[in-house]
Amino acid sequence: MSAAEKSWALQDAKARFSNVVKKAENEGPQFISVRGKPSVVVISQGDYFALIATHETLVDFFRRSPLVGVRFSVKRNRSLPRDIEL
Repeated sequence: MSAAEKSWALQDAKARFSNVVKKAENEGPQFISVRGKPSVVVISQGDYFALIATHETLVDFFRRSPLVGVRFSVKRNRSLPRDIEL
């Protein structure tokens, strides 16, 4: 489905609101413009809750890692950088 098929002018969206809602539930976000400018998006409840769901922080991700507590050492390469001509 093209973006044009998911876009509505405000007047059309108001006149066919139940259709806009059904399309949002079945086909994904519906974009509504006011005076030709993008204004709002109608999305399904499931899409909304997926967007606002609490996402895991990077710290929590690393704390869950099976490698927690594993010690490793990284040795820095101490060689001098290469000469380059600019």
